[in-house]
Amino acid sequence: MELRTFTSTTPDAVARGRELGAAFGPQYRRTAELYLAHFAELGIPADDVRALAERTHASLQAWAPDLAAEAEAIAVRAELELWRLAAVGGRTEILAVAPRPRAGECSTAVHVGPGLAAETLQTWDWHEFLVPEGLLLELTASSGLRVKVFTEFGTPGKIGVNSAGVGLHFNILSHRTDSAAGGVPVHAVARRVLEEARSIEEAQSIAASATVSASTVLTVFETTPTGSRAAAFELAPAGLGIVEPGADGWLFHTNHFLDPALSAGDTMEDATTVARLAHLDRVRGELVGLASTDRALAACGGRGSAAEICMIPDLTLSPLDQWTTLLTVAVDTEGFALEVFPGRPDEAAAAGLTRV
Repeated sequence: MELRTFTSTTPDAVARGRELGAAFGPQYRRTAELYLAHFAELGIPADDVRALAERTHASLQAWAPDLAAEAEAIAVRAELELWRLAAVGGRTEILAVAPRPRAGECSTAVHVGPGLAAETLQTWDWHEFLVPEGLLLELTASSGLRVKVFTEFGTPGKIGVNSAGVGLHFNILSHRTDSAAGGVPVHAVARRVLEEARSIEEAQSIAASATVSASTVLTVFETTPTGSRAAAFELAPAGLGIVEPGADGWLFHTNHFLDPALSAGDTMEDATTVARLAHLDRVRGELVGLASTDRALAACGGRGSAAEICMIPDLTLSPLDQWTTLLTVAVDTEGFALEVFPGRPDEAAAAGLTRV
């Protein structure tokens, strides 16, 4: 995956959308093409994809008009039909109705405590053929907050940080109440948290206000002059679950529900999610107080690319069954920065993460 960077010059959503569409029209069109082909391979009828994309965009218009307006401006300037762009923005909502069982992606680790800055690390695991390029976007929101976010071309947000000292990691989940209702895209919930939240409590309020049709978890954390805090907000149509850090300040999440009530409806069939969470638990004592590159190395637990959190595609399988760690990322809430490497933690440890 090639990382592209862009700094928006305006807090106006429509103007920002025009900037992005003009700068990255080929990327938006290509990503939409790849996802639409992927949905077809998964057995989702084309008419259903379009209808669901349009429903998710309507939900976005009602819940976050500025984000909807940004998407509409991107589509116009990128010369892309709006529903095609919305199919990428609502890709999690469309994947939730695929007849093929969903597999997991991503492992997140966050450490917080009194007198400490938040220390984090996440792997983003996905199909390499769907994301030839990713976007590192810096913007100023209408709230006045500055935001740095990594995302795909077409999804509003994913992993990021804002100038109020609030950061966010993002993991997909799966629940029996997920449906084709076309709720607010979960990627938009992540973006709105980054644009508006100045605290954990405000992030929770934003997340709770979204009516979703697919599941995800937003691990939100903040650093203040007195220390750092974190909470994982598990979103599902059935409700919102909250997972707190352990007594030692660590909060880990992979791709299954940890909230006791919501976990009863968990439908994630990826067996690696439990193994990846257990791996993070095993190395928890080695991760604190390290620079991001050293943290990436320690997160492998001495196993290098064989560590459970390092996803290497099995080329003997079909592309639909190949999973790759496309990004290793740490979020610096104190310094308002993302530290990124387009690959696995063991590779990031060898090459170093880049600060943006």
